[in-house]
Amino acid sequence: MTATASEKHEFQAEIAQLLDLVVHSLYTDKEIFVRELISNAADASEKLRFLKTSGAEIADADAPLRITVSTDETAKTITFTDAGLGMTREELIENLGTIAHSGSRAFLQQLREKNEAGKVDATLIGQFGVGFYSAFMVAEKVVVFSRSHKAGETGWMWTSDGKTGYEIEAASDLSRGTKIVVHLKEAEFAQEWRIESIIKKYSNFVPFPIELNGKEVNTVQALWARSKSEIKDAEYDEFYKYIAHDSEAPLQRLHFTAEGRLSVRALLFVPSKSRELAALSREDKHVDLYCKKVLIQPASAKLVPDWMRFVHGVVDCEDIPLNISRETMQDSALIAKLREIVAGKFLKFLEDEAGADAEKFSRFFREHGHCLKEGVTTDWQHRDALAKLLRFESSATEAGKFTSLAEYISRMPSEQTEIYYLSAGTRESSESSPYFEVFREKKWEVIFLSDARDEYVLENLREFDGKKLTPADKADVKHDKDATGLDAETAGKLATFVKETLGERVGEVRVSQRLIGSPAVAVSTDTEMSTNMRRMMRALQRDEGLPPVPKPDLELNPNHALIVGLEKTRHANSALAAQVAEQLLDQSLVTAGLLDDPRAMLGRMTELLEKLLAKPGAGQ
Repeated sequence: MTATASEKHEFQAEIAQLLDLVVHSLYTDKEIFVRELISNAADASEKLRFLKTSGAEIADADAPLRITVSTDETAKTITFTDAGLGMTREELIENLGTIAHSGSRAFLQQLREKNEAGKVDATLIGQFGVGFYSAFMVAEKVVVFSRSHKAGETGWMWTSDGKTGYEIEAASDLSRGTKIVVHLKEAEFAQEWRIESIIKKYSNFVPFPIELNGKEVNTVQALWARSKSEIKDAEYDEFYKYIAHDSEAPLQRLHFTAEGRLSVRALLFVPSKSRELAALSREDKHVDLYCKKVLIQPASAKLVPDWMRFVHGVVDCEDIPLNISRETMQDSALIAKLREIVAGKFLKFLEDEAGADAEKFSRFFREHGHCLKEGVTTDWQHRDALAKLLRFESSATEAGKFTSLAEYISRMPSEQTEIYYLSAGTRESSESSPYFEVFREKKWEVIFLSDARDEYVLENLREFDGKKLTPADKADVKHDKDATGLDAETAGKLATFVKETLGERVGEVRVSQRLIGSPAVAVSTDTEMSTNMRRMMRALQRDEGLPPVPKPDLELNPNHALIVGLEKTRHANSALAAQVAEQLLDQSLVTAGLLDDPRAMLGRMTELLEKLLAKPGAGQ
């Protein structure tokens, strides 16, 4: 049919209602209309490019495939032009006059019918056929000029206010493709800087040049869609700096493709420095979700686990079902599957990196290890894989060097059945701790915890590779040294004296079989919270809600000169022996982090020093 005058078409009542829903309820942000119209232009261009490869006859075959956008603040218009497939009169009526008729979906169906393998090479963005109508969120009127790629077809003009209906009439002197002129209600979206920012946000990686007022704006390539063998390190670094707004090159990168239920392309980067550690604040996530190179969700909240928040990058999945506005994903099971693919690939990547270059992985762990530790306590699905990546200093490593739990186990002697760790704040404190003495004597390795989170992580982990994780201060480990001080009977009587002296301040007083160089040690009987964890809570001023501190036990080293001297003193001067016993307890509580108020201990120390100096010959 050939039209010489304008044809008027009214929207059916239900279509008008649906259009009102699209305009007022479907999208949460008006700027989305720019993304949708550029995506439609990219679809039309991709379709034409595919037809070219099939040998089909195409009008204006040499016209370059590019998308142009122009703004006019005075006229309050924004215009989108492509040299893609174009539309005939019938196609304009079918595609623009009928809401939710997906031209892209029909095109794909036709291609599938012609392809026995069921595979389509064309990369199409549109799925639901409603993106075009998002323009009416900001438009008083939309005018579409289009000329089909089919030989002999003339051009047409489609006009609508998005309310009552549309008009269509013939238009001459049109090039192949489609031009959409959006007459805006407000001038905001006719500002060049505003449109440039929207294009770079959502459509920066569309596979066709996008020119805004004569300047190409999408100059960065979608590296994740290219083969790794084609990309140079410098290109990866520049891409990372672009998406992460970082001046330094990344420490690590992962570029992968996964095929299966979901087709996934991803490019992930690990920054060289942790922004959390630098800013002392929790980061947001930095992995964007794309569908066929078009941004769907920036910094997607559900795309990666929380412990991966330090990762920057892109995940592109063309198979995910989107809701009708493309702004969110519908199928929670598929979201979980996508998250599992990304997290699983990243964990395998870190495991391989740790095995290939231990020093480089140590640099990574110093910056981002706190996130992996958090994952051990919060992500049950990936807990075992994360535990393999944990790194600590230990009594078997040099200062500043790390070991893994697997490496620790590989060094365990046959008689050792548990993994032991000690939290004393610093390596030096751990090495001088009375709780470490028996392990040093037996040459059993102990993990030294210096990060405030470490003990909580290991308490939650409980075991690794079938080996129980045990705090050294609660370990039932005995030394093998022969007695050189008090015999068992005498030491037992001294323990009874000390218990009677200390009364309710302690639970039990017993002879120790763990001490080598220290006279005594306080052993916590707290089954709810470790001494170090209690100390941390107090440092954070969170005393309220803490359970009462159980009475500690006190262990005495019968081979230590001080304990031997205490046994003699209790017979000669029981009052002085009682003071020494009190002092031993307080010093042990300080070491264990269980002494709340040191004033009594300091006063008693002064008295003991005075008595020592008052002895005949003390000054000689």
